[in-house]
Amino acid sequence: MAPIMHIHILGICGTFMGGVAALAREAGHRVTGCDAGVYPPMSDQLQALGIELMEGYGADQLALKPDVFVVGNVVSRARLPDGSPKFPLMEAILDAGARYTSGPQWMSEHILQGRHVMAVAGTHGKTTTTSMLAWILECAGLNPGFLVGGVPLDFGVSARLGNAGSGSFTNASPFVIEADEYDTAFFDKRSKFVHYRPRTAVLNNLEFDHADIFDSLADIERQFHHLLRTVPQQGRVVFNELEEALVRVVHRGCWSTQRSFGAAVSDFSAQGDASDFTVWQPGQQQPVARVQWGLGGVHNQLNALAAMAAAEHVGVPPAVAAEALGRFRNVKRRMEVRGTVAAAGGAIVVYDDFAHHPTAIRTTVDGLQKSLQRGAVPGQSPGRILAIFEPRSNTMKLGTMKAQLPWSLENAALAFCHAGGLDWNAAEALAPMQQRAQVAPDVATLVQQVLAAVQPGDHLLCMSNGGFGGIHQRLLEGLKSKFGVSS
Repeated sequence: MAPIMHIHILGICGTFMGGVAALAREAGHRVTGCDAGVYPPMSDQLQALGIELMEGYGADQLALKPDVFVVGNVVSRARLPDGSPKFPLMEAILDAGARYTSGPQWMSEHILQGRHVMAVAGTHGKTTTTSMLAWILECAGLNPGFLVGGVPLDFGVSARLGNAGSGSFTNASPFVIEADEYDTAFFDKRSKFVHYRPRTAVLNNLEFDHADIFDSLADIERQFHHLLRTVPQQGRVVFNELEEALVRVVHRGCWSTQRSFGAAVSDFSAQGDASDFTVWQPGQQQPVARVQWGLGGVHNQLNALAAMAAAEHVGVPPAVAAEALGRFRNVKRRMEVRGTVAAAGGAIVVYDDFAHHPTAIRTTVDGLQKSLQRGAVPGQSPGRILAIFEPRSNTMKLGTMKAQLPWSLENAALAFCHAGGLDWNAAEALAPMQQRAQVAPDVATLVQQVLAAVQPGDHLLCMSNGGFGGIHQRLLEGLKSKFGVSS
């Protein structure tokens, strides 16, 4: 491990940078940080670790004189309308010639060196699949380190050092990391994941996203191929054979062993319902494993296959991986039940989910629908799904995928969109849904719209990659007032 240092993290409350902070603290470094617009769960985790947080990006923080400033990709050289810098601390760092680096680069140099890195990439499902893989390795006794862009319920933290060894592959445990294709920092426009140099790379899926930095799907495919270029010949590339974009990436050039999943002819395929399925490998007369768990949705079935194929690379048999998945409890903000309200005619459930890309919204709604149908009493309705969402990601704010929203919400009984801060007309985009969709300029109005429409037995699915203005608690309080007692 590197000598102990003081690092000051800019943008510390982002899911990735918060994980970097936790790892640095566990490794013995002194960690401080700053951010704006703090919201749980990351803020709670950082405070529990005793990491000192500072509000804003004031230039006075230069006086801390850390060994290095670690800069998150939220930071830029942007200017406010009055011409002043949006991030005065960054300007002060540059003016002073102080040492600075990016989060991924710091991870590469101080945490990942000498570890068998297992990187999980893809447009969707990175957090869940990374959590699954870490949990499989934990149950197999490998004591992995990990950095996840969320909080796995089985671990309670988003990052853990694991057995770091002494910088050697032979005495360190694997390190599982969520590998994002978003750019590294304002001064390093490469994708984050090229810094990780994995020995096992998982390519879960690939669609157009991040319209603020990529012009086309081909641009993103190029970055994924850059990742493949870093995997050693004794490494393993695990890819979803159902995804044409990923097949193109692999065919572009791959110098490592390969394992495919998803298709009937893949190295790892599934038969059966997403909540109870067998896993097959070519040439086998019997399934190699059976997964029985509480998760639903084909997307989670594919996530499981990816995690199993990756775990096999470090010696975990599929049957052992399947047993671990049977006890997997998922991730905070992944179909997380935030509360229920008893009502005559059926309890109302409020969920929280991180879905924000149209495909992720659709798979989340569909997964909940299938789960409700499985648990429904024969002859009775499983209850309506009310989809409540905000287009908060950079891509959605730009309106690049607004035309896909009616398709993504097709299986929701009603949809409610928070349109505050958008430069495009959400009502116009959702017009094909007619009376099934409503739009609100702020969260307070959105809550009132939902409360006016909700019925006993409904399932309120809130989807956002941000805090969503505390909508979950607002809904629970409103439902309690309207229907009964929250539980």
